[in-house]
Parts: sequence; C-alpha cells; structure tokens
Amino acid sequence: MITFLFGITILVLGYIFYSRFICNLFSPDDRKTPAEELRDNVDYIPMSKNRNALIHLLNIAGMGPIIGAVQGILFGPIAFILIPLGCIFAGGVHDYFAGMLSIRHNGAQITGLINNYLGKRAFKIFMVIVSVMLLLLATVFVYTAGDLFVERFFGVKEFVITNPVVLGTYIVILLYFVFATLFPIDKIIGKFYPALGIMLILGTGLVLTGFFINGVNLQNFSLSNYNLHPNNLPLIPMFFMTVSCGLLSGFHSTQATIISRTVNKEYDGKRIFYGMMCVESLIAIIWAAAAMDVYSLNLVPQNLVGTVNVVNIIANKFVPLNLAFLVTLAIIILPITSGDTALRGLRITIAEALNLEQKKISNRLIIVIPIVVTVLTILVWAKMSANSFSVIWRYFTFFNQLIAIPTLICATIFLAKNGKKYYVTLIPALFYVFITMSFIFSEKIGFNLPLRYSEIIALMLTLAAFAYVYKIISNKNTK
Repeated sequence: MITFLFGITILVLGYIFYSRFICNLFSPDDRKTPAEELRDNVDYIPMSKNRNALIHLLNIAGMGPIIGAVQGILFGPIAFILIPLGCIFAGGVHDYFAGMLSIRHNGAQITGLINNYLGKRAFKIFMVIVSVMLLLLATVFVYTAGDLFVERFFGVKEFVITNPVVLGTYIVILLYFVFATLFPIDKIIGKFYPALGIMLILGTGLVLTGFFINGVNLQNFSLSNYNLHPNNLPLIPMFFMTVSCGLLSGFHSTQATIISRTVNKEYDGKRIFYGMMCVESLIAIIWAAAAMDVYSLNLVPQNLVGTVNVVNIIANKFVPLNLAFLVTLAIIILPITSGDTALRGLRITIAEALNLEQKKISNRLIIVIPIVVTVLTILVWAKMSANSFSVIWRYFTFFNQLIAIPTLICATIFLAKNGKKYYVTLIPALFYVFITMSFIFSEKIGFNLPLRYSEIIALMLTLAAFAYVYKIISNKNTK
C-alpha cells in the first residue's frame, strides 16, 4: 500500500509543480484562439474550460488506462512508480504541447504540425501511420465496448459475430460513432460527455472506496521484485509499450488537437491537456492496484488475466452488487467515447490534408462513409480468429507510441527556436525512439530479432534521431 500511495503522491506533486514549469516554457498569452477566429459551428466552437477538460478526459481515456493497467501490473509494484513518473515527465508534457501547438497553428491536427515542423516527407509517412492507428483503435473500441456490454447485461460468454446480440450491439455502437463524427462537436459530445466524464470518475472512485472498506492486498516495491511478469517479459521495452494511456500515448495528440479548436483561452491548456492526463494516470494507478489484488487472490481465471474481462471481476470484488453495474457501465463508456472521437479526428485529419472544408455535411459524409466501411471490414476480420484481437492491439500499441515521437520533436523544435529549455521534450522523445524501435525489432509482429540485437539497433536509431533533431534546431534559417 505504501508504494501505491507514494505513486499517487508523485502524481499530485508533479502536477502542482512540473506542469507550472512546462506552462511557463510555452508562455500562454491573451491572443484569440482558433475557436473564436475560425468558428464554423462544427469543429471550431468555443466551450468552457471545465467542459473541455471533461470532454478531453473521455476522449483520451479509452480502454488504455484499464487494459494497460491490468496488463502492466503483471510486472509488479514498480508500475505504481513508473506510471506517475511517465505521466509527469512524458505524457503530460506530450499532451500539453500537442494541444497548445495546435492552438498556435489554427487548430492544426498532429499531421499538420508534423508538416509544419518536420516537412512534407515526414507528413506523408505519419499521415498513413495516424490513419491506420485511428482505424485500428476505433475497431478495437467497438469490439471491447460491445463485449463488455453483452457480458454484463446479457450474460453472453461467447463473443462470436454470428450471435445476433453481439452483432446488434456492435452495429449500434458503430452507428453512434458515425453520428458523433458527423454532428457538430457541441451537439452530442459537448452536451453529454461532461456528465459521462463525471460518471467515469465516480466509477473509479467506487473502486477506490472499496479498497478501504473491503481491504486490498498490494505489494510494495523493492529491488528484488522490480519485474515479476509471469511470462518473463522484459521491463524495457514491454512495460512502456503495454502501459500507454496513463503514462504516454501518441493517440492523445490526435485528441488534443480536436479540443484545441474549442478552447477559449490559452491559459486553460494546463488544466485541459496536462491536468486531464494526470487524472487518466490516477485512474490507471487505481485500476492497476485493483487488478493486483484480484490476481493475488486468484479470482481471475488464467485465460482472462490481462483482458478486459478483469473489469467485471474487479467491480464485483470492490463494489456492492447493486452498484457494480455502474462501474462496468462507466468503463464501457471509455471505448465508446474514444472510438467516436478517433473517427472524428480521422475525419478532420483527412479533411485538413485534402483542404476540404467541413461546414457542409456532404463534405463530411464523403470522408466518413469510406472510414466506416473500412472499420467494418477490420471488425469482421478480427472476429474470425481468437488471435486477431491480439494482433490488432499490438499493431495499435506500436503505432500509438510511435506517433508520440514526432509530437515531442515538434515541441522540441518550437522550444529551441524560442530559446527555451528544449530538453524537457527531447529526452522523452529519444527515450521513446529507443522503446518503440526495441519493440518492433524484437516482436513477432516486427522483425522478431533477439532483444539484445534489437536494443543495439534501437540505440543506433536513437543516436540518429538525436543528430536529426540537433541539425534542425541548429539551422538558423529554420522558421
């Protein structure tokens, strides 16, 4: 319990002090935001700070802080330390600069920022990567939200697509994604997400309350248990690839740039972007602790360890039965409210690349219809094999963390050109070059090389990335 509380303390102090330091480096001011200057009543609409914060929390949370937590805690109590440290020095910094740079560039999406700071070649590469990542994420979130729902409320145990209950649930969720993607942001997302955000916080609060009412069995960190993974997975890179949301997630850059178009004042960015990343990290820590408890008591069947199904076991363990369904419902909200904004982000990203204005619904439909067909195709393929979900999730994980790198490099160039301390973004960027390259070169979905060789290659690529960034920031002619 001491390590768990220590991790929460790190998170709180980090937000109080380090976020202030990061905000001072960016130097927000009183200039008009894109929400005011470019208002179109579809994507550019001013909304209040608190509303934006709760919407952004739901946008970024997804299933990441839950799935990542119940998988990441298998490494042991070191998760309680690495998650908040990663959030403060990497995730929060990443999210803040993604949102604030977008505000400074008329609400540009992450691909637009990459085009501005890293050039057209990098833009073309990451346009493909971002699009694939968002498509995979939307598919995964239809899948996970649907399975959780039919298990809790219909008692379904076989999640095959030929089951009419399962198929019907998937279709309803996907149809909602379409409406939320097409409608102006203040009509569905702006009206309902703040309340749903509060519900998520309350659901996690019920689990935390259960720790003190029912007791919780938590290990403390020591040098002898720094890695307890039952499959002997290496801490580096696997922990940092497994726990993304709550620590650092490139997906957040695609969501921060959506909210950048609804922010009233630049000063609101600290609470919206950095603050909500810290709230997500807190959610991940709490669910990691709950998972550690149910694992230690052998309440989770071996075939369900590290899966989304652990959510229902945790809810039944820590929350009264008459309230357990509320916790599950709160968690079901996560993939739904991130899946729809993933598609919204993809629509906006494609529209920006094509220079296609989005005020007309016909222009939105031109983009959305092919997206939905693609998601349906991936979903059907995913349900054809038990291993398909695992494959999709691993590729999503890789693309997700990979996208964080150019975001942090863009922030590094911005800080360097303004004479600011750019190491705060450069160090996490280089660290994740090493992590993602170690992962893809060692994993079966990549090159399947021995980890030692993969780390050598990753180190060489990290040094090359440093040289690349240093060349850019040393060029006096760079705008």
